[in-house]
Amino acid sequence: MPLTLPTGQKIVVATHNPGKARELAAILENRFELVTAGELGLPEPDETETTFVGNALIKARAAADASGLVALADDSGLSVTALGGAPGVHSARWAGPTKDFALAMRKVEERLEATEGEDLSAWFTCALAVAWPQGPAVVVEGRLDGTLVFPARGTRGFGYDPIFLPQGRRETFGEMDPAEKDAMSHRALAFEKLKAALL
Repeated sequence: MPLTLPTGQKIVVATHNPGKARELAAILENRFELVTAGELGLPEPDETETTFVGNALIKARAAADASGLVALADDSGLSVTALGGAPGVHSARWAGPTKDFALAMRKVEERLEATEGEDLSAWFTCALAVAWPQGPAVVVEGRLDGTLVFPARGTRGFGYDPIFLPQGRRETFGEMDPAEKDAMSHRALAFEKLKAALL
């Protein structure tokens, strides 16, 4: 029997990040009844994998098994070409325990300055995993390429959005209307694949 997600199903979104929860809710087009891992008081599992796919699966599996609900998890981050793909899976860690992304963006800028190169190309990756309690899981990945800009521009979005300029665009994710970002982001690209697989 193929795995499907019926509309209206209650799903736990495996995140404690309100910005990410809002974005996932928008991308899911209000098809489901969503509750976050944060709201349920579920612990955040250790992200021990070296890939976005691996970490998304860890989070989805932990939330599904702890809540008894189908779980959706996202693992995403910024990779910078000149930094060998860093921060990558450590994107949130660069923001420190207080999730200070102004600090994280400064760190990216300082590391880039240290390379003394001209290459500001970067990409966002999003892996989305859906796991059934004590059951199977499905995972997909989306990637969006762009360029970094300094100083940061815009106060919308979250994370590294104010320094990321998607290819072919004039506005950073931090300046863009949220609906415009949601329509083209790495998360949207991953969700299109998830939709094809499950919905």
